[in-house]
Amino acid sequence: MGKIGIFYGSTGGVTAEVAEAIKTAFGEGDVHEVDSDIADQISDYSVVLLGTSTWGEGELQDDWEDFIDELDDADFSGKKIALFGTGDQDGYPDTFVDGMGTIYERVMANGGTVIGSWSTDGYEYDGSTAEIDGQFVGLVIDEDNQADLTADRVNRWVEQLKQEI
Repeated sequence: MGKIGIFYGSTGGVTAEVAEAIKTAFGEGDVHEVDSDIADQISDYSVVLLGTSTWGEGELQDDWEDFIDELDDADFSGKKIALFGTGDQDGYPDTFVDGMGTIYERVMANGGTVIGSWSTDGYEYDGSTAEIDGQFVGLVIDEDNQADLTADRVNRWVEQLKQEI
C-alpha cells in the first residue's frame, strides 16, 4: 500500500481526532499537524491524506490558512492523495466543508491525483465547494450534528481507500 502520511489542521480538536481515527482504521500511518515543512514531509509518503475543518463562512482552518501556499512546493507525482473535512451542515449549510474544497483545488492545480470521493447521501446542506459531480471530494464528518455516524464513516472510507490504493 505504501507509506501513509496524515496531515491535518485542527483548532477545536475534532479534525485531530478524525486523523487519529483514520490512522487507527488503517492500522498504520504517521499523523502530522500542518506546518511550514508540509511540502518536505509529503515527499516521504506515497499515500497522503490531508484534513481540515471549515470555519466561519467557508474559510480554511488557521494552520491551513498559514501554510496552504506550501502545497505549491509539494511534489505530488506518483502519490495518492485523499482528503477529509469536518464541518457543520446545520450551522453553515451554504459553505459546508468548503475548506476541503479549497485544499482539493490546490492539490489538483499542482498535479495531484485525488482518490476517496464520498457520497453526499445522508447530509443536508445547501452548497459546498467540496462537492463535484454530485460527490464530495473526500470524507466528510459532521461531529456537531452526526457524531453517531463518525466511526462508521471513517471505517467505510478507509476500506474504500484501501481498494483505491
